[in-house]
Amino acid sequence: MDDSSSPEPGPLAQRLRGLFREVSPTQWAIDTVAGLLFTAFAFISMRAAGSTSLAADIITVLAMIAALMLSRVSPPLGLAVAWAGALWQVGTGQPPSPSNMAIFVVLFATAAYGSRLVFWAGFASAFIGAAIIATYLVVVPQLWMGLGISSLSESAVTAALAFAAALFALLLSWTAGALFRSIGRGRETRRAQREAEARVSAEQERGRIARDMHDVVAHSLAVVIAQADGARYAAAADPEAATAALGTISQTARAALADVRLLLTQLRHQQSEGPQPTLADLEQLYAQVRAAGVDLRVDVDPAPPGVPPAAVQLAVYRILQEALTNALRHGDGGPVDVGLAWHPDRVDLHVRNGIRSDGRTAEPGGHGLIGMRERAQLTGGRLDARAEGPAWVVRAEIPIRAAA
Repeated sequence: MDDSSSPEPGPLAQRLRGLFREVSPTQWAIDTVAGLLFTAFAFISMRAAGSTSLAADIITVLAMIAALMLSRVSPPLGLAVAWAGALWQVGTGQPPSPSNMAIFVVLFATAAYGSRLVFWAGFASAFIGAAIIATYLVVVPQLWMGLGISSLSESAVTAALAFAAALFALLLSWTAGALFRSIGRGRETRRAQREAEARVSAEQERGRIARDMHDVVAHSLAVVIAQADGARYAAAADPEAATAALGTISQTARAALADVRLLLTQLRHQQSEGPQPTLADLEQLYAQVRAAGVDLRVDVDPAPPGVPPAAVQLAVYRILQEALTNALRHGDGGPVDVGLAWHPDRVDLHVRNGIRSDGRTAEPGGHGLIGMRERAQLTGGRLDARAEGPAWVVRAEIPIRAAA
């Protein structure tokens, strides 16, 4: 049994813990200095006023100091202590004092830091407090003096003015806290949005790198396997063919290793550029496939008008690379037809190869087909891959202007 594990706090402890907010050391230091200055100010003001009920005044001042010190770390407790001090002050007949300025700070804290319940409790406290102030300062003295109806009507006007003035001052503090709360929430929302955008960007980057890694490794391994099988069968009858196959294997493996190293560098340093093949690299891709023993027929009509955008070139290369890799792995070994049609607003491509006699084709949910579709969709295009009779056909349409 592990004696070092601390027991779970009970319901009461959890409720008490929920009354307090986390406060940074800097905020603690600021609140401590402000509390000490306010304490000195309150007691100096009380002594200068020459109070006749010193004990009652001290209790009121201590309550306001406690409310001020609790306002940031625990707005509900600060509000409760402020109300207790204010009711004590009214109940003992004390006049307003400078220590009552702590109430404005408490109302600010309830709106700025409090929960939803405390937020609206502070709002209601402003109205109730203003009514108590007007009643205590205007109505009660008039009643004690026993004035007539006409005087009471005049005092009602005075009480209404006192209520409006007190309500304005109290609500001003609460409104300032509400604005501070709104600014803080807006800042948190923007920070959360930036973090979410960073996570999405990282996921997209990881997905792009995964697609590149799959395209590079799958194609290179397919060529290497095809060449190795051919070299094994031709080693006895035609040593030169075996030597040429080994040379192709070496060249393909070195190119794949260079691309993988670039991708790994990009994983470590995101500012580094990954491998970005262009249309000029298609001839090398075709040569690798032909060297693997595939009868590759390429038809480009019409030719590209000018230099297509880099995103289009990359998408065309990767889609053709994956489609040819699937033809090597899943095709029947017969001819493979590649067609490219470069129009002013789009490029149409298709790859057609025979299906094995066992009917095996590229898996619809495989990484290769998913990667090809994503390549096309990233440029605003579309891709379709399916069996058409005895052949497997990959068709893609990639817009040029949208990618540009």
